[in-house]
Amino acid sequence: MNGPASVATLVLLALIGASATYVLQRSSAPQIASEQRLLDSRQLLDVMPAALYDNQPLEQPLTLAEPVLRHSTLSGGYRATRSGQTVAVLLRSRSEGYAGTLELLIAIDANGRVLGVKTLEQRETPGLGGHIGEWPNAWLQAFVGTSRTEPTDAGWALKKDQGQFDQIAGATITSRAAINAIHDALRYFDEHRALLLGTGS
Repeated sequence: MNGPASVATLVLLALIGASATYVLQRSSAPQIASEQRLLDSRQLLDVMPAALYDNQPLEQPLTLAEPVLRHSTLSGGYRATRSGQTVAVLLRSRSEGYAGTLELLIAIDANGRVLGVKTLEQRETPGLGGHIGEWPNAWLQAFVGTSRTEPTDAGWALKKDQGQFDQIAGATITSRAAINAIHDALRYFDEHRALLLGTGS
């Protein structure tokens, strides 16, 4: 086989290989994307009991009005429903911790009580504020059942600030950021309840 024929054969084989790879990637992309969405969904939604809802909350994103709050910013929200009725709202909240952005997912039931809180992103000091990223998280569990008014506004603070909540050991700033973000989310829910629950304008 002469030189030009060998080059043409190699080019043809390369094209066939590239085409096959492209077709394989294109055909498997939807399945991969679907599996990734399912994984993301499981990781996010373990913040509330699976038996509570029967929809796919991540496929029902909410449009949030005025998302910049007192101590945090809401970057997204989702509605969890059962038999077509809203049972919970999930709010993604971003605030500033000690070492950078702290992002929480806060699940709030239709009555305005916290169902669960999970850290989605944090850059806090390992062994100190970094504990907030652990899951399950005993410290964040203390917020389950709280609401905008229980405790009172004064109670939404660390015990060292005359509030109700303990802090993560050695992580005062991280603890304050989380407390303020959760309280912000509860205030937001209370002020936008009808829109978030889908019961009014």
